[in-house]
Amino acid sequence: MLIPVIMSGGAGTRLWPVSRKAHPKPFMRLADGQTLAASTIRRALAVADQPVTLTVTGRDYYFLTRDEYQAVDDQADYRFLLEPEGRNTAPAIAAAALWAEHHYGPEVRLLVMPADHLIRDQAAFAEAVAHAEALAAEGWLTCLGVTPTHAETGYGYIRLGDEIGMDGREIRAFVEKPDEDTARRYYESGEFLWNAGMFCFRADAILAALAAHAGDILEQVRNTWSETDPNSAPIELDAARFADVRAESIDFAVMEKAERRAVVPVDCGWSDIGSWQAISDLYETDALGNRVQGEAVLIDARNTFVQGDKRLVAAVGVDNLVIVDTGDAVLVASRDRAQEVKAVVEELTRNQDELAVFHKTVHRPWGSFTVLEDAEDCKVKRLVVRPGGVLSLQRHQHRSEHWTVVSGQAKVRVGDDERIYGANETVEIPVGNLHRLENPGSDDVHIIEVQTGTYFGEDDIERLEDVYGRT
Repeated sequence: MLIPVIMSGGAGTRLWPVSRKAHPKPFMRLADGQTLAASTIRRALAVADQPVTLTVTGRDYYFLTRDEYQAVDDQADYRFLLEPEGRNTAPAIAAAALWAEHHYGPEVRLLVMPADHLIRDQAAFAEAVAHAEALAAEGWLTCLGVTPTHAETGYGYIRLGDEIGMDGREIRAFVEKPDEDTARRYYESGEFLWNAGMFCFRADAILAALAAHAGDILEQVRNTWSETDPNSAPIELDAARFADVRAESIDFAVMEKAERRAVVPVDCGWSDIGSWQAISDLYETDALGNRVQGEAVLIDARNTFVQGDKRLVAAVGVDNLVIVDTGDAVLVASRDRAQEVKAVVEELTRNQDELAVFHKTVHRPWGSFTVLEDAEDCKVKRLVVRPGGVLSLQRHQHRSEHWTVVSGQAKVRVGDDERIYGANETVEIPVGNLHRLENPGSDDVHIIEVQTGTYFGEDDIERLEDVYGRT
């Protein structure tokens, strides 16, 4: 049995301001209107022996990921393994292998896939997976290596060894990201593939390799697993034990040291969508090399990518730029230096600026809220509560809230009083009062929330009850 294991933990800092910590790269919508998470789960279900997948992610992304998956196929069996904090791919894969061994036995095959990569040729990908699974069944630790299309300095490489059947080759060596001259030599030699971070192996094989080459990581993950309920949904790894796990990538921990390593070359239109230059390559160009997503006016502009959100972007006399407007932030960068955008996030993080973390629209398990105004004396939001959505029973110590129902039927509790409010009705929630909002109907509820008081941070929320486990 082949089970896709999707790794979803990266922040995608090079794609700020669209990708942010609270809404990272897998949830970005690309040119085709799909998120990377949605396209990944489609790809996973297409090669799985049964409609069962496992996603390793964090609690902060669980509900977002689940909703993306269910929009693709609400009948599939989506399993989730939630990490208290990221520890890189070796601990995540170790936990996934223990889960698979527990539920399906030691010989189950795992197809490990990042959640935030793009593959255009699904048929070529599926064929490579079939070959990789056949090698994995024989005990090989197998990678899918992407056939290079150019000399690239941003990827690690895999050096090819002898042929071993099923279109597979032994791995002679893993090579770190090269400089330009070395990358050109790798590309021209035909002996190297890009390391795309996709693997296929049996659960018992990867566990044995971890025991041999990263025994401390496996022992710490086993200790975590022993304190974790393997039958819960989702499965949350024990936080106290997982805090002791050493962070390491599967490449360094195992693949660079193991014996039976194989790679299946694949030419499937792969991209890790790692920069705005990679994003811009997904769009068609005009006669001057410009690419546009959204509304833009370009005058005497060349080789420029513009992505706008709700506002017109105008550019005059520019060349070789990336311009991204999300409404609350604007990025302007040289296309040649698009990889350096992560430095902006590092600076924002140092300054504790929320723009490194949140968009104006913040997604929650019950729906979303959009900040319409954030001033010193008030904060205004638009809340959208999905059918069946329930905000936590909570109170605030520093602010009062005033809700106006725009549309839908809202069930509101304030103190001990609970009633249904319809469009144009208002609710006042004084400082310190217990309150809860839910949507008992079949249509979205839209509410304008006005906060007044002395402090409006999200940490001024004391949750007493929460159906999503956030207390």
